[in-house]
Amino acid sequence: LANRSSGSQPRYHFIIFGASGFTGRFVLEEVARCAGEAREELRWAAAGRSRARLETALTQAAEALGKPELKTEVDIIVADVDDPESLAEMCKQAVIVLNCVGPYRFYGEPVVKACVENGAHCIDISGEPQFLESMQLNYDSQAAEKGVYVVGSCGFDSIPADMGVLYTRDQFKGTLTAVESFLTASMGPEGGCIHDGTWQSAVYGLADSDKLRSLRKKFSHKPLPVVGTRIKRRCALFYSDEIQQYAVPFMGADPSVVKRTQRFLSEEHQESPVQYGAYAGVGGVSSVMKLLFAGLMFFLLVKFSFGRKLLIKFPEFFSFGFFSKEGPTRKQMEGSSFRFAFYGEGYTEGQDPSQGKPNAKIRTLVQGPEAGYVATPIAMVQAAITILNEPDSLPEKGGVYTPGAAFAKTTLIDRLNKHGIQFSVL
Repeated sequence: LANRSSGSQPRYHFIIFGASGFTGRFVLEEVARCAGEAREELRWAAAGRSRARLETALTQAAEALGKPELKTEVDIIVADVDDPESLAEMCKQAVIVLNCVGPYRFYGEPVVKACVENGAHCIDISGEPQFLESMQLNYDSQAAEKGVYVVGSCGFDSIPADMGVLYTRDQFKGTLTAVESFLTASMGPEGGCIHDGTWQSAVYGLADSDKLRSLRKKFSHKPLPVVGTRIKRRCALFYSDEIQQYAVPFMGADPSVVKRTQRFLSEEHQESPVQYGAYAGVGGVSSVMKLLFAGLMFFLLVKFSFGRKLLIKFPEFFSFGFFSKEGPTRKQMEGSSFRFAFYGEGYTEGQDPSQGKPNAKIRTLVQGPEAGYVATPIAMVQAAITILNEPDSLPEKGGVYTPGAAFAKTTLIDRLNKHGIQFSVL
């Protein structure tokens, strides 16, 4: 548990902050489903700025899960990112805060600050590199002093990618030197979409990309050593033989998160770093045409405040219905799934990675249910249960970590396998 100056045990194992938001409601349901898995009975609460909305969220979860007791047995905590005292009071009562309030660039830091200052571990589901890396820069040493673990991107961004690379490395007999991942998503007959909170993060993230570059300079990192052959650079749009469709570089946080994990494992544990390239399948020619048009509009508009306002106001129009203010229906979620295929190469045992080209390949797969609101809550809740149940397997000291850095020595992958996010060697 986090070191608390008062020495008193917190009242709750988990507090879900933002439990009445679109994603938060699904995280709430997943905690209710998994409450029996912790070593002792899981004490948890739902937190947010509106008691009425939290009561509604609990009522809906009770109906969806057939657990009427949720309406009366789960405590409600009123806390607001604009009220530091309410956040401090919330964090004092929690072992772990599951923060579902985004975009994190606007609302994430007060929660991290309150958690670190009041001794609660903090996990989020951010896919925003600027937020994730600035939290590492600003809070890592303070979190280490307090024995607090702050683990970002514990949702679809970026547990499948980050843990997938580690899984591929662990299954490879020898020295794995490079991995490329290809993400594909399937929709059922009802189609699918993503809630516009993710769209907002993308709009502001791209608008601020210069700030991310200057932020990274502050770390003064030395370049990671390249082991084996340098990974090949791919075009901005290419036909992938691996997944038999057109693909583009993955625009989310995965590449930056995986690189931070590899840096940690290289610098802290002297492990050989793995180079990483991340790509997403976009389908056939008609999908490519839509993507090119939407991408061009997006890049033109995102540069101006007026353009950003348009993008935020009309996500469905500018994304061909892929993002919406309502988010997907439960029917759409039931019909959707994702596949991450990992193609790795390296050197077999006894081969010198500094000599010649890689002489062995490996292919692994991480697959699971709908990514945004089924797989993300599963990943987040299993990450929280892992912190709760396996404190001795976490890094030696607290700090701000990626999932791979925090969970490399834990049984998180086994836990995910049991909950529908499957890791396998092909």
